[in-house]
Amino acid sequence: MTVLPDDGLSLAAEFPDATHEQWQRLVEGVLRKSGKEVSGEAAEAALSTKLEDGLITRPLYTARPDGDAPDTGFPGFAPFVRGGTPEGTSASGWDVRQRLAGSDPVRINEAALADLENGTTSLWLTVGHGGIPAEGLGRALDGVYLDLAPVALDAGAAYADAARALLDLYAAREVAPQAARAALGIDPLGHEARTGEALDLAPAAELARETAASWPGVRALTVDALPYHEAGGSAAEELGLSLATGVAYLRALTDAGLSAEAAFGQLEFRYSATADQFLTIAKLRAARRLWARVAEACGAPEAGAQRQHAVTSPVMMTRRDPWVNMLRTTVACMAAGVGGADSVTVLPFDGELGLPDAFARRIARNTSTILLEESHLARVIDPAGGSYYVERLTDELAHAAWEFFQTVERAGGQAAALRSGLVAERLAATWAARSKKLATRREPVTGVSEFPLLSEKPVVREPAPAAPSGGLPRVRRDEAYEALRARSDAHLEATGARPRIFLAALGPASAHTARATFASNLFQAGGIEPVHDPVSVDAASAAEAYAASGADGVTVLCSSDALYEEQAGAVAAALRSAGATTVFLAGKPGTSAGAVDEYVFAGCDAVAVLSSVLDRMGVSS
Repeated sequence: MTVLPDDGLSLAAEFPDATHEQWQRLVEGVLRKSGKEVSGEAAEAALSTKLEDGLITRPLYTARPDGDAPDTGFPGFAPFVRGGTPEGTSASGWDVRQRLAGSDPVRINEAALADLENGTTSLWLTVGHGGIPAEGLGRALDGVYLDLAPVALDAGAAYADAARALLDLYAAREVAPQAARAALGIDPLGHEARTGEALDLAPAAELARETAASWPGVRALTVDALPYHEAGGSAAEELGLSLATGVAYLRALTDAGLSAEAAFGQLEFRYSATADQFLTIAKLRAARRLWARVAEACGAPEAGAQRQHAVTSPVMMTRRDPWVNMLRTTVACMAAGVGGADSVTVLPFDGELGLPDAFARRIARNTSTILLEESHLARVIDPAGGSYYVERLTDELAHAAWEFFQTVERAGGQAAALRSGLVAERLAATWAARSKKLATRREPVTGVSEFPLLSEKPVVREPAPAAPSGGLPRVRRDEAYEALRARSDAHLEATGARPRIFLAALGPASAHTARATFASNLFQAGGIEPVHDPVSVDAASAAEAYAASGADGVTVLCSSDALYEEQAGAVAAALRSAGATTVFLAGKPGTSAGAVDEYVFAGCDAVAVLSSVLDRMGVSS
């Protein structure tokens, strides 16, 4: 045994521990300098951020003073917060599951072989509506070693034919039952959520009985939470509805004769992974904890290790500046891996524009490869475990999700909640609240509502098959701005130029740069091209610059409050005399009251302002 010498360094041992109250007093001092007179908990609350589901992100996290922290256990043991297996994904990394879109079995086969040769470890196929026909499954998987590459199906109403085709293919190619790894993707309630079409659970339960008896590596049912996420649901709502769906399937399977343990083994869960990395990590950890609680209540605690498939969020993907999607999916993939997902699908950055091309597919699969092979992300089991923030967020999210799950159960279960409108109304309310944050840019969308690039060339892709519809809506974060940009595009095509707004920058750069940059970004988000006047030294020069700008009747003054008081009235009058129909001011309402028509400022309803400006410019909707 080697004894290290005493080097005489005590480091911080002689310093007393700082208290929470001392930290709050320091925060008070900082806030006081910014004009906020708050103290104690109010000072801490001033630095907190409100999330959905009533959750709050605090500025400081420490061990709970009451010591009442939930027991997260160990990886592979209930409540499975830290992972469903003892080794996590540390042995070989998570399963890199590539989605294959399209209806041509030959093209699907070419893409599948290319993906498997270059890092993909499992395939996700759409069969039936919008995908390949069930009878084309064999051609699509020609040359695929089915004993090595797991297959996940997404077949909607055609689930029975698709599942039978895959199981028959295993038998025809003499794949040993123990070697077959698949998810048949049967999800009647998820299909109803997407389409409004109710499906009988009896055939699903019968297939589950068959796979449980004869195909130990095949899971028949998938609890897909994406329909609720894509309808605007929050993290807690996504979790709560997945729990309600899972419980409904457990009831159907046990009623069909399966034991509770066997029924749990027939389910795989699918969740969204977003660019909010900590919320995604907490969501996956909370999902395992919640499902373990269900298993405990069913008398099968050891069967409660939830099998998870994480998919990068379609809601966060943008159609403008789609290259930024690569950054979003990288963060989402990282969060899914850290959160302990068993399988991860990175959607191609151009997926919202049509069928992804080979480059986009390559980037999608290589995202996981870099995180696994170069960043070694999977070599640590539950790397977020022990973080006061992540553990608290996991706990609070689990409680919020459980409360909503109980609401759904009291309403009669998932099927009844879907058919009564409870689910649709709850998700619509959540999305309406979030839409306000998007409209005011409090939730920014880079490349769309922030730092848009009007000169970008559109990315064109081959149209993809239409997604199922008729049930819950599909929303996107960029949808309001996309509508505005479409108006601008139509104007460009009809006239050869985008709608233009004149920015009158008053005074020195130190006075106008910040507000001119803000206004430029704001109006470009609506497809309105800002025409800059470098410096308007007086009203006459501002009017002259406006007349030469080619602007479509709307101007915006950009400067400091002090210069507004001195010059705004005269400059606005001069601009109107030069032909301007509307004069905006970049600043809070009330500044130079009466001198201008409208105000734009941080937190204003950008979508409403931009729509109004386009209307005033005569740009048709």
